[in-house]
Amino acid sequence: MQKLNIILIVIAVIFVGIWSSVFVVDEREKALVLQFGQIKAVKEDPGLAFKIPFIQDVVKYDDRILSLDTETIEVTPSDDRRLVVDAFARYRIADVVQFRQAVGVGGIRAAEDRLSSVLNAQIREVLGADQVTSDTILSEDRRQLMTRIRDQARNSARGLGLDVVDVRLKQTNLPAQNLEATFARMRAEREREAADEIARGNEAAQRVRALADRTVTETLSEADRDANIIRGEADARRNQVFAEAYGADQEFFAFYRSLQAYEKALTGDNSTMVMTPDSEFFDYFKSERLAGPARAPRAQTAPASN
Repeated sequence: MQKLNIILIVIAVIFVGIWSSVFVVDEREKALVLQFGQIKAVKEDPGLAFKIPFIQDVVKYDDRILSLDTETIEVTPSDDRRLVVDAFARYRIADVVQFRQAVGVGGIRAAEDRLSSVLNAQIREVLGADQVTSDTILSEDRRQLMTRIRDQARNSARGLGLDVVDVRLKQTNLPAQNLEATFARMRAEREREAADEIARGNEAAQRVRALADRTVTETLSEADRDANIIRGEADARRNQVFAEAYGADQEFFAFYRSLQAYEKALTGDNSTMVMTPDSEFFDYFKSERLAGPARAPRAQTAPASN
């Protein structure tokens, strides 16, 4: 029975030893086999791998492309307009041995802290160059600036065993204390442009109104001139007709003009007239006027017609 227990213990120890000596490397990882802190083997191919149990340890690192968001920093381009820049980078562990030697047990966290410092330094250096202005940073030329930042950061990150794949500027804004002044300047420019447009519109409206007023004045003057000409011609024709009628029958013409005078004098409420009894105005109302000759009002004496 004692021998059986010993055999079982030995089998268990062997099983545990075998189990402890086997590890799996995923296709998304790289592994280092460490013995007392020293690198003994590098496992980059996926599959099963072995180590000495209880003596060697395995440290795994992500082999995929990782993302790092940098801290927001202020840069001052050549035109002295400060900008707040927020960037991010894509990187991967290119040399896992060099990476372990550079960061030690700190791992990814320590590497990202050091890489963030490298990126911030390169962003300040590139964006603060002599020929780089804020307009350049805010224009399409920023693509070339990001490429320069990536290349310089890649050279600096090689000592960490990292490969910087890409660097992008997420946001490029003015500092908070400068935003209000910038917005006020933009509002003033827009208001000035609006005032100029309103002034040009009023000037055009004044020209249109002046042209319309002149056209109306000219049209009315021409209409008055034509009306006066027509009125003069009509008066001349009327006087001609009156003259012809008076020459044809003077008595009838005097009678007709008297009737017109009666019609105008006795219209509406104007039915009371004050005059002498022998006034010539009512000659045609007298019975003897119908029997014999008499003078017509404002006309020479002519025989009365029956």
